[in-house]
Amino acid sequence: MSQSSTVPSPGPGGPRPASSPPGALPGPVREELDHLARTQRHLAESPARPLAEEGPLLEEIVRMQTDLQSARTDDKPALLQQLEHAQARLDQLRKGRPTDHVDPDSPYFGHLGLVEEGRRSDIFIGRATRLGEGLRIVDWRNAPISRMFYRYDEGDEFEEEMSGRLRAGRVVARRTVHIDHGRLLRVGSSEVTWLHGEDGWQPLPPQRARLSGGEGAALRAGRAGETTLGASGGRLRADKHLPDIAALIDPEQFALITGEDSGVVVLRGSAGSGKTTVALHRIAYLAWKDPRRFAPGRVLVVVWGKGMRDYVSHVLPALGVEGVQVTTWEEWSRRMVLRTYGNLLPRVWADDTPEPVVRIKLHPAVAELLQEQVRHHKGPATVNQAIEDWAAVLTDRAALARAMGADISEAALDRAMAWLLEQTAAVVAVAHGEGGVDARLDPEDAALFLRLAQLRAGPLKAQGRQALEHAHVVLDEVQDFSPVEVQVLLGTTDKRRCVTLAGDVRQHISQAAGFSSWSGFLDRIGVPSKSLATLEVSYRSTHQVTSFALEVLGDDQEPVPRTLRDGPPVELFQFSDHGAAVAFLAQELRQLVAREPLANVALLTPDPELSRLYARGLEQAEVEGVRLVEDQAFAFAPGIDVVEADQVKGLEFDYVVVIDASARWWPDTAHHRRLMHVAATRAVHQLWLTCVGSPSSILPAAHHG
Repeated sequence: MSQSSTVPSPGPGGPRPASSPPGALPGPVREELDHLARTQRHLAESPARPLAEEGPLLEEIVRMQTDLQSARTDDKPALLQQLEHAQARLDQLRKGRPTDHVDPDSPYFGHLGLVEEGRRSDIFIGRATRLGEGLRIVDWRNAPISRMFYRYDEGDEFEEEMSGRLRAGRVVARRTVHIDHGRLLRVGSSEVTWLHGEDGWQPLPPQRARLSGGEGAALRAGRAGETTLGASGGRLRADKHLPDIAALIDPEQFALITGEDSGVVVLRGSAGSGKTTVALHRIAYLAWKDPRRFAPGRVLVVVWGKGMRDYVSHVLPALGVEGVQVTTWEEWSRRMVLRTYGNLLPRVWADDTPEPVVRIKLHPAVAELLQEQVRHHKGPATVNQAIEDWAAVLTDRAALARAMGADISEAALDRAMAWLLEQTAAVVAVAHGEGGVDARLDPEDAALFLRLAQLRAGPLKAQGRQALEHAHVVLDEVQDFSPVEVQVLLGTTDKRRCVTLAGDVRQHISQAAGFSSWSGFLDRIGVPSKSLATLEVSYRSTHQVTSFALEVLGDDQEPVPRTLRDGPPVELFQFSDHGAAVAFLAQELRQLVAREPLANVALLTPDPELSRLYARGLEQAEVEGVRLVEDQAFAFAPGIDVVEADQVKGLEFDYVVVIDASARWWPDTAHHRRLMHVAATRAVHQLWLTCVGSPSSILPAAHHG
C-alpha cells in the first residue's frame, strides 16, 4: 500500500515542485532538492520491516541460554558452541538489514557522487543504513563506503578495494547537507556553501563550514579594528544550520576513529583539534562494529570535570550510543574504593590537604615506590595488606626524599610528614577495627589504594564481584591525570586493552599531576610512543585567538597547529575599577544579546569572588541570560556564563571575555600561562580581555596597553 501521503509537506527550503522554473536555483541545490524528494518518497512507500528470521532465532537463543543453566557439566561446551553460532548468525542478520531507523525528516548528512567506468552512482551518508527500494543510504560507521566520503574531495580520482574487488573512478560530488523537518536548509562543498534564508538561497564564502562551535556557534567573519563584541559587518548569525558533526570529520580523524579495536591510542592535539570528537565517535564506531564486545555497559569514559561529564553524557546518545558510563575520576575512584575496601577505610575525604602532601601522592616516582613495596615485601594477596603497603610507603621519609629529589624541599617534606604520620596511623587503626578514630583520606589516596589493590590482590571487582574488565576505556584531558591514576584505569581493561587517551600538554593546569612530556608520561604508564597520534589542525578558534594563546605560552616543543579562519583581533580593555568594567560589559552584552540571541558567552574570572561580583553587577544592569556557574553546572544553552577560568577546560563558547587579566591575578608562572592559554582557546569567534590595574606580563607585548 502506498503511504506517500505521509511525506512531509515541503517548506520554503524543502523539495520544490516540478513546475519551478529551471535555473532559478544553484545547480548543486537543485540536485540536492531532487535527491531529498526522491529519498522521502521511497522511505514513505517502503518503510523498513524487521527480518522474519530474527524472531525464531531470538527464541532459539533464549531457549539455549535457559538449557545452559541446568545442563550437565559435560554438555555445557557443546551448548556454548551452539549458542555462539546462533548469536553470530543473529549479528550477521542484523548487520545485513537496515540499521536503526532512517528518519525521513533528516535521512542523511552527506552526499557522495561517484563515476566508475562511465557509470554514475550516488551514495548518501547518514546515521543508519538503508539499501534497496531505490535507496542508497549508508551508516557513516560503515568504513568501506564512508571512508570515501571522508578521504576524498570533489574532483579527486580514487582507487579503493571494497568487498574484495578494486574500484576506481572519480568523485564528482562531495557535499554536506543540513536537512531539518524534511526541509533542505544548507548545501556545502569545498568550493561554496549555499544557505537557505529569508532571501532564498545565498552563497557563503569557503571555510565557513568547518567544525566549530556547534548549535550555538555564530559563524561569521569579523572585521579588524571594530571594538564591538560580535562585530561582523552585518552578517550576524548567518549560518545557524551547521551540518551534522559526523559530516565534518576530516580524513585524519576518520582514520583514528575506524582504526584498530585493541591497544592504546593516544590523541595529541591543540585546543579545538577534535580530540574529544574523535574519542566519542570512536565509541560509536566500535559499538556499531562489534555490538556484543563493545556493549555500552562495558565502556567507561572518564573526563576531567562535571561540566564535561554532562556534555559527553548528552552527546553520546545523539551518536546512537545509550548507557555508556560517563564519569569524573573523583566520582569513579571513590565509588571503586568503597566497593574494594568497604569498611576497612574511612569514608570521610579531606578538603584541606596540604600542598606538599598532594604533590607527594601524585608524584610519578611515588607510583614506582608502590610497585617496589609490593614486589619486595611479601604478604597476603588481600586489600588489608594493601593498606599496610600504603602506610609503609607514605611513612618512609628517606625513600620519599630520594624519589622526589629536587621536586620537594626539606621544609616542605617536613610539613608533609607531619600530616602523613598522623593520617596513616589513624587509617590503619580503622582498618584494624578500632572505633572512635578521627580518620580521613585525601582525594589523592583513591588512586594509591586502587593501584595497590590491583598490585597486591589482583583486578578490581565489578558490581557482581567478577573481575572488572572494560572493553574500552576513554580518558579525556589525560595531561591532568597522574601516572598512577592512568595505570589504575588501564588495569580495568580486558586482555585486548582497547584504550583512548586524549590530551594536550599546553592545557596542563593541574599543578601536582607531574606531567612533563609525552615521552616521559607514556614511558611511566607503560605505553609505547608509537601509540601517539597528533591532530594538526585547530578548528575551533580563529587565527587571531590561536596566535594570542600560543604567544602567551612562549616557546614550547609542541607542534604549531594550523588554523582555518580569520576573525576580529584580540583586544584588551583597561579600567580603573571593577565597577567601570561591569558598566562597559553590560552595555556591550546587552547589544550582543539583542543581535545574537543564540550566542553563548563566557566571562572567565580568576577567582570565585570576582565571578559573584560580575554576575551580580550584570544582573543589576538588567543584562538578560546571565548565569553564575557553580560546581560546573553549565546550561549548555544561549546566554552568558560567569565562571572561573580553571573550570572550563574541554568546553567552548562563541565569545569569551577574560576578566581582569592583571598582574595581581595572573603572575608570570608556567601554570598561569597555561591557564590563560586554556581560557583564550575556549573562544570560537572572538576574545576580549579586561584589566583593572597593570596588565599581566604574560600577555603578549601588543596587549600591555
